[in-house]
Formats: sequence, structure tokens, C-alpha cells
Amino acid sequence: MDFLDKNIEQYARLFTSPESDLMQDLNRETHIKKLMPRMLSGHMQGAFLSMISQMLRPKTILEIGTYTGYSAIALAKGLQENGKLYTLEFNEEHEIMAKSYFEKAGLTEKIEFILGDATKIIPTLKNEWDLVFIDADKNNYGLYYDLIIDNVPSGGIIIADNVLWSGKVLMDDSKLDEDTKAIKAFNKKVMDDERVENMILPFRDGLSLIRKK
Repeated sequence: MDFLDKNIEQYARLFTSPESDLMQDLNRETHIKKLMPRMLSGHMQGAFLSMISQMLRPKTILEIGTYTGYSAIALAKGLQENGKLYTLEFNEEHEIMAKSYFEKAGLTEKIEFILGDATKIIPTLKNEWDLVFIDADKNNYGLYYDLIIDNVPSGGIIIADNVLWSGKVLMDDSKLDEDTKAIKAFNKKVMDDERVENMILPFRDGLSLIRKK
């Protein structure tokens, strides 16, 4: 995930609006208590997600993959007054921490946490999604995209994380693991979809920014 020179990354961090005390606490607790804290969106990516959401001012947000709740809190900052964010998480071990920070952030009424298999939950949600953030199991990225794309209105935004997958997308196809194959297939699916315009940002582990035409 280290695409930028460390000094450049540090400079960018210094000149990016700082994390709130709450987000710092969540960041710290995740690193202390979780086995894979790199899954956390973190300061820079959180700031980006928050900025996109505040520019878009969505009424409804769908997040696929909650982890400890950092990205959900960041995204929720842009919600309209009566807006709602639905966040889907498969691993029940993350529920307590995520919900506790939603409460600390005063977002209990704005964020609905749903535990379970997103591939089965998404079809039951009949909302139109102004903003979608995909950051879950890589093998299902293409399926998640298919499940939500028809419910994203013109001008709606989809953001997918980890689309450069630590640079593994550049490896020879014969050497790819299943997750990398899935990420490459997802990137091609989006690129070939005439309903959207898209770009990959070589930022952190790669973010795909997708706009429905």
C-alpha cells in the first residue's frame, strides 16, 4: 500500500484537516484491539470520503464493509438533515466497537448497522443510493457492483477501495491469487460499463471513483 514516498505522504498529512479527537480514539483503539488494523480507512482516506460526501450531500449512503466504523462516521458527515447511512458487516466481532463509536459521534439515528451477508441483504434494501462505498471481501466486488448499480441515480457516486491491491494488479496473470483476480475483473467491469465514468486514484491502496452518467 506504500505508493507514495513517506516524506510526501507525511507532508500531505500535515496539510490535511486533522482527525477529530473521536477519530483519533477510534484509530488508536482499532490498532490496539484488532489483528488487521490496516483495514481501517484512516486519516487521509477518511478525510477524502468525508469531503466527497459533504460535496455530494447524499440523502442515502450504502457502505459495504463496516469494520470498526471509521469510514461510516466519515461518510455520514455529508448526509442531508434527514439522511441515512446503511452499513453492512459480515463479521460480528466488529459490531460492538463500531456501534459504540457511532453512539459517541451522535450518529445512532443516522447510521443503521446491519449484520450479515451483504449479497443477501442488498436485494432486500429498496433504497436509491446517492453514494456507495465498497470495502468488503474482494471476491464479491463485481457482484456488489451489479447489485447496486441500478439503484444509483444519475450523478450518484460509487467508491471502491483496494483496487490496486498493494500493486498486485500489475503481476502476471499466472501468478495472481483469487483476490487479485477478482479486483482486476472488477476494474475491467467498471471500465467497460458505458453507464458510468470512472477513474482510479493511486491513493493509499487505490480508490476507484465511479460516477453514474
